[in-house]
Amino acid sequence: MQGFRTSKEQQCDLSSHTIQTTSVTVIMALSRLNTFTTKSSLFRQQLPQNVKCLSNLILGEPSGPSVKTPIPGPKSKEMTSELNNIQFANTVIYFTDYNKSIGNYIVDVDGNVLLDVYTQISSLPLGYNHPDLLKVLQDPDNQRTFINRPSLGLFPGQGWPQKLTSSLMAVAPKGHTQVTTMACGSCSNENAFKAAFMWYRNKQRGGAPITEEENNSCMMNVGPGSTPFTIMSFKGGFHGRTIGVLSTTHSKAIHKLDIPALDWPIASFPRYKYPLEDFVEENKAEDRKCLAEVEEQFEKYNKAGKFVAGVVIEPIQAEGGDNHASPEFFQELQRITKKNGAALIIDEVQTGGGASGKYWCHEHFHLPEPADFVTFSKKMLTGGYYSLPEFRPQQGYRIFNTWMGEPSKVLLLEKVVEVIKRDNLLSIVQASGKKLMDGLMDMSKRYPQHLKNVRGIGTFCAFDSSSAEKRDEIVAKLKEKGVQSGGCGDLSLRIRPALVFQPYHADIFLHQLEKVLKKIKTA
Repeated sequence: MQGFRTSKEQQCDLSSHTIQTTSVTVIMALSRLNTFTTKSSLFRQQLPQNVKCLSNLILGEPSGPSVKTPIPGPKSKEMTSELNNIQFANTVIYFTDYNKSIGNYIVDVDGNVLLDVYTQISSLPLGYNHPDLLKVLQDPDNQRTFINRPSLGLFPGQGWPQKLTSSLMAVAPKGHTQVTTMACGSCSNENAFKAAFMWYRNKQRGGAPITEEENNSCMMNVGPGSTPFTIMSFKGGFHGRTIGVLSTTHSKAIHKLDIPALDWPIASFPRYKYPLEDFVEENKAEDRKCLAEVEEQFEKYNKAGKFVAGVVIEPIQAEGGDNHASPEFFQELQRITKKNGAALIIDEVQTGGGASGKYWCHEHFHLPEPADFVTFSKKMLTGGYYSLPEFRPQQGYRIFNTWMGEPSKVLLLEKVVEVIKRDNLLSIVQASGKKLMDGLMDMSKRYPQHLKNVRGIGTFCAFDSSSAEKRDEIVAKLKEKGVQSGGCGDLSLRIRPALVFQPYHADIFLHQLEKVLKKIKTA
């Protein structure tokens, strides 16, 4: 199969690489948006000032996808069989050649080149093998950070506060001055829950010291040392797979089956009708219904002595099906949570890091006050949470583990933050997101039997198909066309590209998607 090519391509001879880019009109449109700057030293020839070469973001990136074998190919199948002899491997899609993968393109071991709009479940901020990140590894001091992994709670390395300041604190949500690093999304949420419980109990004590009875009873998993506190969550939410957060996860049965669960409150998350402009009143009523459930759950559990210490929620329910809620919903949720003396925990594990066009998706909601906690991982490369000062633990070893994060990931994040600012990637996300949304909305009108309920912020986009089987067919056929995508929820296909995904990449995706939609059978 031939690799896909867009029309009216410009060629920019960059150093020793010849990079093929998109149409002049798209380039000039982005130039007017001032979304990035060129580096003239990279060019052998000076381009006109009003034309910017998009491919200077990732040198050597392919011009489009190219599929040579069925996916998975023979080499992938052989490697999967080998892996299956060692561990359960039926979730493996294909084996990847990470030496050849670059920018927005993932290359499998059989040589297939796919435009990746899934990016390791929304985890690659700058795509594959970004040159600035590779340079981080060339610094001998950084190499020692990778080799000598410290127990950060006990033996942090020289300069660690400065590294946190120039990475995590440089992009901290408004009003946040405190950050705690962790290794992954699950442990980020788990420890935010713990911090909320400790804060809530300290309020109940009224400043009194911890008693000997509390110390002794907690060792036997009983009160008063072990508290009856709870965390409220929402139907369709996903917050991780460890025991505590699994009780707040409600996206798929396979995640929870056979695992003991805690009796914690669960409320409904809004399920909107689309297009939004046609169902304004219906969706406002949906907000009111769900918020009433939140109030009811607070009353029920607090009266029963199972005090709700926190409410955890995603800005967009990602794994659960890309379910959105209005700014007004989140503003009222914060008010209700505060009124009931609980902490609001915003889970930005998948939505954080810039995919919404802002660094933090909840910034779109204009909350009256900072959230009590903002948890993160994935595109942030390290896990952890921001929290307000009142949630600092009052004793050592209460929020603690061996690693307390991974400093090598913070080194990479420091560079990611620099590149996002230097290359104005959030502006590119906004432009690419508009291209995606406009294209998907158009297709929803022309292929309503296959594609509906288009929704998104930035490049964090999704649509529904008519059935789970149809959605899976679209994902599979996109792969045949050289596009790696992924599903979520019962019916949705989610789009999760890197921040270096540009409007001409969106054109490629939309072109291949339309090819698929034209050929699949009507349900």
